[in-house]
Amino acid sequence: MNGEVLKNYINGKWIESVTDKTRDVINPATGEIIAKSPISTKEETLQAIEAAKTSFWRWRTTPAQSRIRYLYDFREALEENFDELSEVLTIEHGKTIDESRGEYRRTIENIETATTIPTLQMGYNIEDVAAGIDEMVIKQPLGIFFCVAPFNFPAMVPSWFWPYAIATGNTYILKPSDQCPLSMVKQFEIFDEIGIPKGVINLVHGGAEAVNTLIESPDTVGLSFVGSTKVGKLLYKKCGEFGKRVQVQGGAKNFITVMPDANLERTIPNLITSFYGNAGQRCLAGGVLLAVGDIYETLRESLLEAAKKITIGEGLDESIQMGPLASEAGMKSVLSYIQTGVEEGAEIILDGRNVRKNEKFLNGFFIGPTIFDKVTPSMTIAQDEIFGPVIPIIHVKNLDEAINIIHENPYGNASSIFTSSGKIAREYQYRVNVGNIGINIGVAAPISTFPFSGMKDSFKGDLHGQGKNAVDFFTEEKVVITRWF
Repeated sequence: MNGEVLKNYINGKWIESVTDKTRDVINPATGEIIAKSPISTKEETLQAIEAAKTSFWRWRTTPAQSRIRYLYDFREALEENFDELSEVLTIEHGKTIDESRGEYRRTIENIETATTIPTLQMGYNIEDVAAGIDEMVIKQPLGIFFCVAPFNFPAMVPSWFWPYAIATGNTYILKPSDQCPLSMVKQFEIFDEIGIPKGVINLVHGGAEAVNTLIESPDTVGLSFVGSTKVGKLLYKKCGEFGKRVQVQGGAKNFITVMPDANLERTIPNLITSFYGNAGQRCLAGGVLLAVGDIYETLRESLLEAAKKITIGEGLDESIQMGPLASEAGMKSVLSYIQTGVEEGAEIILDGRNVRKNEKFLNGFFIGPTIFDKVTPSMTIAQDEIFGPVIPIIHVKNLDEAINIIHENPYGNASSIFTSSGKIAREYQYRVNVGNIGINIGVAAPISTFPFSGMKDSFKGDLHGQGKNAVDFFTEEKVVITRWF
């Protein structure tokens, strides 16, 4: 990590890009340039497609048990290099070292789930659908899939997709975040070391040209995307025009409802983690806090007290609880939202902009925990995804008002409720129209055997990442009807 230009990994080889266009990869805690990500050309992207195409049939006819042995080797290598991988992730993204470890633990869980493909990919059958005729369904791989990965979880999110794709017999092309590409480069170094057959999985750095080339190619089958809803909708439409399968995980505005009977002692730490974990740069992060009834004042004061105690700094320091935003652009966007909140009449009771008065934070992209009170549902900070460490608090009269506010927002990624009432909890999960529901859980993150769901503007497509949904996305069901004379 010395400012070098990163290489693509195509057909089992590291290849220097021919482009003269690069993006600086910056340590967000220090502002230091640590690498340069090439904006690869159309021709280079086509080389990766050709490599994946050439290797597909050989890989597709490799027995599943043999394919997953590479995943076992990959998993072991992640464990062996766990500390180094976590440190690289913290350096390129800014999240705390403990958050990086958690991200890699989730990555490993997806690898482990994908090793069960010989079971997950099983079809089904029945005898004698008519006299002497049997019928069965088999799940077969389709070809070349590709991923356009986000910056906020650059090591983990691709693992929602690629392990399932290659385990089921497809070949793969991964376009990492050009902002945070180093984690995937490190993972591809492991692919190279374990000797996965050439062309099975390829890495192409780049931007819009690379993505458009992947979508427009007649040789690719489908896209997995995680990022903003604006970009996701454009890719969803383009994939439809070119007949691609697509799963688009978009933006979010996750409402967290706290009922009067909530256990505050247990609730507050959950809220702190939800709103401020990963510096708020998480599609499952709390977006708005809905304080129901007479718990409002006690909740506000308890939350304020806890937020003031959060330690901020460079993530490699084990004592740090929150790192910087991942980029200068992200920091400026959050600062703009905070200013908008002030201008629209919300009361700022904890101002995270104050940390930038400290000289040790000036070179990084730091914003401290921020809390707004007296927020109304129509305010910008209550409507938009801020993607930063900001809590807007809305005081509501009852559960119905809370649910109405949730449903008026266009996003539907996640929502959580804190309550001691099973009746209220069931009503919440029954009525609230979002993909992931948390009951006394601040971050409703599904484990790898369950789909990472989403609704409304938070998801476009039919099948989600992870688990059985991923297997169905990367395979097609073929029906075979047989009769023997």
